[in-house]
Amino acid sequence: MSELRQDPTTKEWVIIATERRKRPSDFLHQEATAEKPSSVSSCPFCPGNENMTPDKILSFPDSDTGPWRVRVIGNKFPAVAPNGDTARQVEQGCFLKMNGVGVHEVVVESPRHNMTLALMNDSQVTEVLLAHQQRYNVLAQLPYIKSLIIYKNHGRNAGTTLDHPHSQIVGTAIVPRHMRTQYEVAISYYDDHGSCLYSDLTERELEAGTRIVMESNGFVVFHPFASRRPFETWIMPRAQQDSFGEASEEDIQHLACVLRTTLLKLYRALDNPDFNLVISSAPIGEERADFYQWNLRIIPRITQPAGFEVGSGIYINPALPEETAKFMRDLQI
Repeated sequence: MSELRQDPTTKEWVIIATERRKRPSDFLHQEATAEKPSSVSSCPFCPGNENMTPDKILSFPDSDTGPWRVRVIGNKFPAVAPNGDTARQVEQGCFLKMNGVGVHEVVVESPRHNMTLALMNDSQVTEVLLAHQQRYNVLAQLPYIKSLIIYKNHGRNAGTTLDHPHSQIVGTAIVPRHMRTQYEVAISYYDDHGSCLYSDLTERELEAGTRIVMESNGFVVFHPFASRRPFETWIMPRAQQDSFGEASEEDIQHLACVLRTTLLKLYRALDNPDFNLVISSAPIGEERADFYQWNLRIIPRITQPAGFEVGSGIYINPALPEETAKFMRDLQI
């Protein structure tokens, strides 16, 4: 019989559809993919094509002309832009709008067109994460920024439009409702229990053990109890930190190792699946480490939401997270 499970961080429900149950190996990516070249003349993110993109904001090493390993630029077609006021406007009594004020940057993760985070070494992934963090901390100082989302779309089903490995940072002048809901649930939990929901959740996952993929001194990787999609993966810091910007360089190095290993396991297990990766932090200016914990989530796009999900907001997951976590835990890479 199917089972309804509630996500403790949002109070949203998920159906674990055991009637439609699939083995973890059933989710292997079946589409043949052509071998990609290491450089493409028409790709704006490949070395030599820097004139096709906005000016460099940050690079490792910091050079305007020499070779680079990681490069941060403004998005040429930004969703939001750093101009205009942030006053709300009401039309016809109930339609609220405001200018699309914010920032939208791109982190080009490698000079190689055919590289992916899963196949990088730890030091390369560390540089990508350090670029994310440096820009996060700079953008968080802008007076109109209320939330910052770091994300990566890998593959067409995940929403990417350029194959070259890259991730993005978007800062908005509002706090998205989804983020606000998570924060409000965390506050309510703290009021009831006097402790951090995310820290307690991590400890409960460690005690259960069945959904743990791996753990280190600094991070715990698990498939959440109410996974919305097969192989949904959360990486949770052990240190009590509400913002990704607070992580130490040592934390970033540990995260790089854990993230690379996790992505490599997914790469091997599911044959390089499409996925979304998101780093979530507390709203800017509302950081409280006693009840919120920054985290990283990976959502493979190996199933598609249909009418029921759209109509109800309840996801149907045909895989037990206990089984997918064991599959990943036992996978040798």
